[in-house]
Amino acid sequence: MSPSTPPEGGWESLKVDELKAELEERGLPKSGTKAELIARLEEAEAPDEAAGSPAAEEVLPPEEPAEEPSADEVEEADGPAKPAGRRRGSAEISTGTRRPPARRPEGDVVVRARSKYVRSAPRKARLVMDHIRGKEVEHARAILTHAPRAVADDILKLLNSAIANAESNYELGSDELRVRKAFVDEGPTIKRYRPRALGRATRINKRTSHMTIELTTLGNGSN
Repeated sequence: MSPSTPPEGGWESLKVDELKAELEERGLPKSGTKAELIARLEEAEAPDEAAGSPAAEEVLPPEEPAEEPSADEVEEADGPAKPAGRRRGSAEISTGTRRPPARRPEGDVVVRARSKYVRSAPRKARLVMDHIRGKEVEHARAILTHAPRAVADDILKLLNSAIANAESNYELGSDELRVRKAFVDEGPTIKRYRPRALGRATRINKRTSHMTIELTTLGNGSN
């Protein structure tokens, strides 16, 4: 009996030892029950039968040559042609609508800058703000540079920020601007506690301020 051919009565007619011998000839594991051994032999036969029967080759119809699109169709589908030689991932100039450059305003303009949560009490900040309200920008800078209070440094930074906004958005120089409004709003209060005598605690209020400065051109009247 050939090792690849089942007996006349099928694999069920063989004993367990004979089934194990068949599996050993095929190089298959021979452990398990008789039903598992028979199933393993039947699975081993299936590839051999499939290999013996030639598969029907599917005949495909000849492919028709594709028509090449015209140059107008390619330009409409893909948009304008990209420049050759550009590396992938390199920066490209956007073809969308670009922001127009800043223009000098025809009339008087107002430029605002605001600083929030400044660690200074509003009362102290207002004492300095009152000195620069209505002044020209260069004069206000000189006042803040020589002011004795520490909050003057924060107000000077805010004033420089407002001047930078005017230069960037309207091309206005510092010699063309003056302080139109300068005011301080009270921000949230940070609460801290300090130990005192007899196990007591005293609350310390660390106040904050929201400061705003508005600049305008020298031709605008005071408000």
